[in-house]
Amino acid sequence: MRVLVTGAAGFIGAALSERLLERGDEVFGIDDLNAYYDVKLKQARLARLRDHAGFRFSCVGIENAEAMQQRFGVFEPQRVVNLAAQAGVRHSIENPRAYVDSNLVGFANLLECCRHHEVEHLVYASSSSVYGSNRSLPYSVRDPVDHPVSLYAATKKANELMAHVYSHLFALPTSGLRFFTVYGPWGRPDMALFVFTRRILAGDPIDVFNHGRHTRDFTYVDDIVEGVVRVLDHIAEPDAAFDPLHPTPATSNAPYRLYNIGNNRPVQLSSYIETIERCLGCTAMQRMQPMQPGDVPDTAADIAELAQDTGYAPSTPIEIGVRRFVDWYRDYYRE
Repeated sequence: MRVLVTGAAGFIGAALSERLLERGDEVFGIDDLNAYYDVKLKQARLARLRDHAGFRFSCVGIENAEAMQQRFGVFEPQRVVNLAAQAGVRHSIENPRAYVDSNLVGFANLLECCRHHEVEHLVYASSSSVYGSNRSLPYSVRDPVDHPVSLYAATKKANELMAHVYSHLFALPTSGLRFFTVYGPWGRPDMALFVFTRRILAGDPIDVFNHGRHTRDFTYVDDIVEGVVRVLDHIAEPDAAFDPLHPTPATSNAPYRLYNIGNNRPVQLSSYIETIERCLGCTAMQRMQPMQPGDVPDTAADIAELAQDTGYAPSTPIEIGVRRFVDWYRDYYRE
C-alpha cells in the first residue's frame, strides 16, 4: 500500500514507518522537525528510514493547509496514519497556542485532505490523557471522557469528535488510538524513562512526582506499532449494533472506531524506577515531589475491543523493554 505517515521523524512515527517499509509498503513521511526536543535525534531516526527505497520524506507542518493538499496530490496515499501533534501534557499549560495550531488546525487540514483524496482509512493518535479525572479503572473506550485536565487532552478529545463528523458526513473510515505511555529505544527525551536514565547516569537526582505512588500502563513501542498496523489493516465500518438511544463513544453508525492501545499491566512508578536502576546498575537519588498540574494518579487500559477486532496482544514485559532502551541509550550516547 501507499501509506502517508505524519510525524514520521517522531518516536512512534519512525518505528511505524520502518515496520511498514519492511513489509513492502511505500511510505511518504511528513514531519516539521520542530525543536520541541533534540532535532538531531529526529534526523537520526529519519536517516534509518532513508535506507529503504520505498521511503520519501517532506519537511512540512500539518497546519500548512496548502502544502498538505500538495503532498497528498503528489503521493496519492491509500491510507493515512496521523501521528503528528504537539505532545506533552505539561507543555500545553505553558504554550497552548502550539497545541491549537498542530492538534486542531493541523488535524482539520488532514481530515480535509483525506476527504478530497478519497483515502481508504485514516488512523490517528489520540491519548489516554482524554480520560482526565475519570477514576474508573481500567479505562474503557465506552466510558465518557468529558472532564479533561489539560489542554493537550482536550485537543485529543476534539480530534475524536472531528473525526466522527467526517466519518458521518463523508463516509471517511477513521480509527482513533488512545496511546498509553509508550516507551522504548529511540524514545522522546521528555519522557520519564529517558529523563531518569540520563540523570541517573550523570549522578544527578531525579524528581519523583506523587512520591512514586502513581501507576502507568507502560507500553513498549514494538507492541504499539503492532497494534497500529493491525488497526490500519482493519478498516473501520459502521457498527450494525449501534443504538442511538444508548450511544457509546467507541463506535457509531458511521465508519468510526476508538481503541485503547496499551499493555494492560499497570506498573507503579516506584517499581518502574527500581527496574531502571537494575538495568543501569546504579541507584537513583530521588527527590520526592507532589503531583504535577495536568497529571492523573493512575492509568490502565482496557484493550478488549482492540483484541477482539484485531487480535492485538502486547507481549513485552517491562524488564525486557527497559533493558532494550538502556542498551540503546548507552550505544547511541556512548555511555
